[in-house]
Formats: sequence, structure tokens, C-alpha cells
Amino acid sequence: MTAVDTNVVVRFLTRDEADQFQRAVALFERDTVQIPDTVWLETAWVLRFAYGYPPATIIQALRGLLGLPQVRVTDSARLLLALEWHAAGLDFADALHLASSQDASTMATFDKSFARKSARLGQCRVVEL
Repeated sequence: MTAVDTNVVVRFLTRDEADQFQRAVALFERDTVQIPDTVWLETAWVLRFAYGYPPATIIQALRGLLGLPQVRVTDSARLLLALEWHAAGLDFADALHLASSQDASTMATFDKSFARKSARLGQCRVVEL
């Protein structure tokens, strides 16, 4: 198994650097690929802010990546939940933070928008400090 960095995932998804894309594809074809949670988070950020991808495109790309048989993650259910909540309007980072905090009763934030948008999501209630 090989863990990958964000730049490998971004090349794989965007195909914008032909040589690096081919090397990423070769890795995904020959090995089991572990994608850490932090890489999912950074990949969503890079696709949004560096590439200007809209949320729907990011969600589709990340769901497709998660569905590849050779991809391994810490918790696929948590990532799918974060993607679902991102589709419902939460920022992906906030969605992943909340999906990762479902064992807690509350999550404190200074972000009014996050608290408002997450009002009916999950078991962990987001409260504004």
C-alpha cells in the first residue's frame, strides 16, 4: 500500500500536468492507495480555490475517487457523510470536522454560518460561542 500526498490526488483528478497525471494513474493501477483524511481536506481546498471548481464538481470528483476499489481511507462512511453535508451547503472542511465529531454532544465555533447551516445535521450540535 502506498499513501499519497495531495499533489498526486490533484494531478490524478485534474489531469493538468500530463507526465504527473500518467505517473499518478500508474500508481493507482499498480498499488493500493491510501488517502489520509488531511489529503481529502486539502484536495477539496485546492480544487476550490486554486482551480475554481464549484462544489458539485468537487463532490463528484471526490465521490468517484472514494469509489475506486484500490483506494483506502480511514473511514469511508465519515467521508461520505462529509460529502453529503457539503452537498447540502456546508463548506467541505466544516463538513469533515462535523462528521469527525459525531461522538461529541456539541462542537463550538465562532462561525455563525457553520452553526446555522449545520442545525439539523448529525448528532453533534454545532454551537456558536
